[in-house]
Amino acid sequence: MGVGSARAAVFLVLFFLASPSLVAGELADFNAAVEKASVPYRAASGYLRSGNLDQANSEIENIRKAWAGLTNRFGAKPPDAFDGNILYASTLADVGRRITRAARMVSARRPEAAREALVPIRAALSQMRRASGVIVLADCVLDANAAMDDFSYYKDHPPDWTSSETRFDIAGKSAAYRHDLKRCESMAPEQIRADPQFSRLIEGAYAGLDLVQKAINTRDTDLLNRVLNELRSFDTMLILRYG
Repeated sequence: MGVGSARAAVFLVLFFLASPSLVAGELADFNAAVEKASVPYRAASGYLRSGNLDQANSEIENIRKAWAGLTNRFGAKPPDAFDGNILYASTLADVGRRITRAARMVSARRPEAAREALVPIRAALSQMRRASGVIVLADCVLDANAAMDDFSYYKDHPPDWTSSETRFDIAGKSAAYRHDLKRCESMAPEQIRADPQFSRLIEGAYAGLDLVQKAINTRDTDLLNRVLNELRSFDTMLILRYG
């Protein structure tokens, strides 16, 4: 082998070592493919909630096509980040089955059953990613949603303002939700941070959280309820749009 050929061979070896994605796929491309399927997933969830079955059926077909493209590319060739992840193959297969079931339930005019088929998909994908230490914005939004669920306890259980433990708990739940929102804001891709809708939702939630301490100081249950209602609205929109 000549000097030039040897150098070319070394270059190729170094190129492939520096580009593991060529062997096992790109994590960024995988995440983008999941997001491509998530867009119609969110739309279908909204249409099922409102009872618009024709639009839901159309969006579920879009989910099916996007998920088929993902599994064709990554089903047998996962990104390096998921090597050894025991949840990977089973999660991809389960999501496919759930999409198929949702389509059948919509055809049978059973929107609640269709929603029941789709709802677990978010959490399943998040659990799979977390098992490999992969966190995306949708996972953070799910964390924020869980924190909001925890905080919403006081919507149906009026606080005992005389209890210092209760006041401390309300402040703590408010701080936990704010922490998750800040984390989501910081990890959001640049194009999402530049999205006016995202900014409005985050800033609106911060404005509501700023009133929590006033509600505590004045022991104002009505104010706390208004804040919780507003926060729930912002949180729901975050889940529908980015979760």
